[in-house]
Amino acid sequence: MMGTAAGMMIEENMALAYRRGCRRGLSWGVTKAERELYSQQLESLELGLEDRLSDKAGTLSGGQRQALTLLMATLKKPKLLLLDEHTAALDPKTAKTVLAITKQIVDQHQLTTVMVTHNMKDAIALGNRLLMFYEGRIVVDISGEAKRQLTVEKLLQMFDSASENGELEDILLLP
Repeated sequence: MMGTAAGMMIEENMALAYRRGCRRGLSWGVTKAERELYSQQLESLELGLEDRLSDKAGTLSGGQRQALTLLMATLKKPKLLLLDEHTAALDPKTAKTVLAITKQIVDQHQLTTVMVTHNMKDAIALGNRLLMFYEGRIVVDISGEAKRQLTVEKLLQMFDSASENGELEDILLLP
């Protein structure tokens, strides 16, 4: 709910994001060219939002709002996209949709992304590097072929070993 202004229209939310860092004057809020751009961007999400530009963002479902927020965050290509539990409050089906949209946007714009999640399946499936923290320290750092071979069970074993023993086995944890 924090990523959009619920009382503003979808196009107004997108205009705020699109104009981030730009000077603003007293011209019309959303131009025809911007409206077309926003419609095209929303169409790529395949959620039917391209026809709802004048709807208030607060009328959208949680998944639609999260997808809109993600799109808004990437209208101006950021140097780093930070995703902090961006699917945590969503039901499993909607979370899967938002993750697919996330992957699509990240791949399309080739964005460096840090995704914080407690969902180990998602952590294993997405991205090219996985870091796990315990008491503020990295206890698992895995990438490449080792990450592709990883399972939730193996990841849990690695984490348990690191957090219970207090001593990190470099060979096991940091290949």
